[in-house]
Amino acid sequence: MDEVKLTAEVPPADTPDAASLAPLAGGDPEHEVSAQAWKKARELALRQLDLLVSLEPRALSGDDPDAVHGLRVASRRLQQVLDLLHPAPQHGEVRRLRKKVRRCRRALGEVRNFDVLLARVNKAVVAKRTSRRDAWLAVKDYLLKRRQQSLDRAARKLAKMNFVRFYAHLKGWIVPNGAAPQPSVERLAAPVFHERVAQDLAKSWKAFEARLALSHRDAAAPAVHRVRIAAKRFRYLIEVVNAFGVPGSDETLGWLRRLQRHLGNWHDVEVLEQMMIEMVGRPEFLRDHLELAMSVEKLIIRNRAAKKKFEEEYFGMTQSSAGLERLRGWVSYVLASPSAAFATA
Repeated sequence: MDEVKLTAEVPPADTPDAASLAPLAGGDPEHEVSAQAWKKARELALRQLDLLVSLEPRALSGDDPDAVHGLRVASRRLQQVLDLLHPAPQHGEVRRLRKKVRRCRRALGEVRNFDVLLARVNKAVVAKRTSRRDAWLAVKDYLLKRRQQSLDRAARKLAKMNFVRFYAHLKGWIVPNGAAPQPSVERLAAPVFHERVAQDLAKSWKAFEARLALSHRDAAAPAVHRVRIAAKRFRYLIEVVNAFGVPGSDETLGWLRRLQRHLGNWHDVEVLEQMMIEMVGRPEFLRDHLELAMSVEKLIIRNRAAKKKFEEEYFGMTQSSAGLERLRGWVSYVLASPSAAFATA
């Protein structure tokens, strides 16, 4: 696939003009500060858009796991800032472009899973004794074949996108026609930046807390996975807050990253178990490699013990822990007075 030229001149269709994004300041000092904050938010969004489009050809080259991961992270960060710039109800074109951002990420979701699993299996191949090495090598071979199939599907999906046009069009909704980056009065429930962020923070925190509580009542995999997704969304919003230097946001991000690391490890062994069960469940594999299948089943049992450990670490972090209480206190501090929190930044 040809590399996308980010500087291509493609006239974006149906984008807001400069008049619709006229400055809100009007001499009001609070709005002057807010205008600068919106400008910085748009710069953050543009940076992630540039990164996403530049990583696409590398991600689809097939041999760059870091590019796959980087593209998916950029898509989440871009989507988060885009939702701040264009809150619900979003313009139809913004919704369509937002779906394309999500489509890029989801197209490569399986590829990313296989990259992580292969890294884990490679460590096991080196570390484990010979009796288990053959089983791990068989798992590795299966994962490599599945990864290539997934990459081929992703390439077909992303080939349908015109990335040059996508880039130019979405950029037009971030900084329309090179106009001063200000929020549209018609599309912002609260024109002041810190108020808008506080609205999203309250909503994201409520969703995260609800998922936590549900997982404590029901420790099944789907409930824990929903916490993982909610934690990601919450973290990317806090990253925006942190970009403005709000006090306490560094510590908050640190705790969320540790939580995500535990949940990520749990997710990896959960998906690895599913892949190994799928592998040994094939009739032809059982028929031709019965002893190897029995060895892989032993790996599944060991994998479940590792998964249990990660689950215990997760519940230790989220059941009346000091870290969680500090997180709750920080959110309360920002929501109690967003203007003071951002003024201190």
